[in-house]
Amino acid sequence: MTDKTAARDARRAEWRRLAGLTPYLRAHATRVSIALGFLVAAKGASVLLPIALGRIVDSLDRSEQSAALVLPLALLLAYGGLRLISVLFGQIRDLVFGRVTERTMHQIALSVFEHLHALDLDFHLSRRTGGLSRGIERGLGGIRFLLRFALFNILPTVLEIALVAGILFYYYSAWFAVIVLGSVVAYVLVTATLTEWRTGHVRESNRLDTRANTRAVDSLLNYETVKYFGNEAYEADRYDRALDGWAMAMGRARRSLGLLNTLQALVIAGAVTAMMILAADRVVAGTMSLGDLTMVNAYMLQIFLPLNALGFVYRQLKKALADTAHMFALLEIEPAVVDEPATQALATQRPTIVFDNVAFDYKADRAILRDVNLTIRAGEKVAVVGHSGAGKSTLARLLFRFYDVNEGAIRIDDIDIRDMSLASLRAGIGVVPQDTVLFNDSIAYNIAYGAPTTATRADIENVARLAHLDDFIARLPEGYDTVVGERGLKLSGGEKQRIAIARAMLKNPAVLIFDEATSSLDTQAEQAINQALSELAADHTTLVIAHRLSTVVDADRIAVMDAGRLIETGTHAELLARDGLYARMWRLQGAADASSMS
Repeated sequence: MTDKTAARDARRAEWRRLAGLTPYLRAHATRVSIALGFLVAAKGASVLLPIALGRIVDSLDRSEQSAALVLPLALLLAYGGLRLISVLFGQIRDLVFGRVTERTMHQIALSVFEHLHALDLDFHLSRRTGGLSRGIERGLGGIRFLLRFALFNILPTVLEIALVAGILFYYYSAWFAVIVLGSVVAYVLVTATLTEWRTGHVRESNRLDTRANTRAVDSLLNYETVKYFGNEAYEADRYDRALDGWAMAMGRARRSLGLLNTLQALVIAGAVTAMMILAADRVVAGTMSLGDLTMVNAYMLQIFLPLNALGFVYRQLKKALADTAHMFALLEIEPAVVDEPATQALATQRPTIVFDNVAFDYKADRAILRDVNLTIRAGEKVAVVGHSGAGKSTLARLLFRFYDVNEGAIRIDDIDIRDMSLASLRAGIGVVPQDTVLFNDSIAYNIAYGAPTTATRADIENVARLAHLDDFIARLPEGYDTVVGERGLKLSGGEKQRIAIARAMLKNPAVLIFDEATSSLDTQAEQAINQALSELAADHTTLVIAHRLSTVVDADRIAVMDAGRLIETGTHAELLARDGLYARMWRLQGAADASSMS
């Protein structure tokens, strides 16, 4: 595929995606129609202004003093009235259409936000949040431009040019209309041709701007890691090089803009000069009056004033189209995990979970799980252990339907989870992850997130006590209102995990998943929270993903995984007696613990 073909296909895709605006505008059809009506009326009044001005000049030039006191006064009042109507109708148009712009941006932003949350985990793991948010921000800005400036600049300018050309042709000759239309065509061709050329520079500067912003956000989100390795200068150098590339691209875009503005000014100057020479010659010949000359001059100024802006609008239109199309392209991405047409709800409070011959891989060449068969009976606590990379956490992700299995099935109470609605399935599962991420808000907000619409302060304090957070919170000057910082940066790993445990308790789901839930806790805190977790798990079906075997000795059953396969199942005592992989891991961890205590 050639570069020209690729560019043409990209433009077609942009216009096709722009059609995504239609349903949002159709919802406000009445307001759009009223706004367009005021637009036409305002532009009609403005086109009559030069005619009134020309008649005023002729009246002052030809009339006797007594008549000049009457006739120009009426024309002046008409001139003022037309200008008032033009401005007033323009303001009414903006007021009427303003609501359309605001509601459309609101609805589109909400649609994109909901769609991004509906996309699968793999999409978000492969995207950088900084670049994604910047793209959405640009897309919304593009929509604002398309709805406001393009609609109320390009459309009225085209209408005005057609009316002016018709008036000049009617009153004078075809040559006046030819100069107007010819200069407009030349201006548009120059603008379109050079804008296409400089768009590459603009897109490159946008790409480098996004890359620089993404690097900055990524570095700041990993503030602690940067500090641990003393890499502040390294991060600053990476950011500096990214900004340097952006600045060079911006320089090329700026120089191309200077050339474009120069050629546009040349077209305008040539057109105005030609029109004034033609009009002045006719005034000398007596076929046109000074009023006519004034009217022609006013029309040229009136045309090229918005036409001057048309160059800016065209350049911005190209950018707005690209930005809007990029954002709408997100809406075209289909989530890998979706509800089936006829879905059921998770109804029971103590369900039985069955992994039936499950196989899964993230990529075709990387097998993660093979032939996994595991049953977690109602109210049972089952732990899954194994070396890193054995596939333990993948079981939890599959149960939560972040991904769908490649082979086999996962059933809850004999219902394939793919036949359950995602909302009811996920509402019935509570997860305490290994890596807890918190909102940059208060401790109370982060705990209440387990049941944000129903949790009371008493509920929050109760689960905080069960998660052994109350003593820690009591020592804080702002207590539950303490802001935890970006991703919980102001709290320790153990404190963040206790908040995660508290909000899972508040959710009170039918199924609990603990994915290394106590890995960041000290021994004393771990023992205390394990007791709370045991109490919580007593009335729930529970899956525990664990690395430290000492945390799961009380599990009803322990499943041992190795290289994506389930190789042993039994109680702690049974597995030790079997003297397999679990027993070897137990001895190794015991030796490591003894060594660390000596």
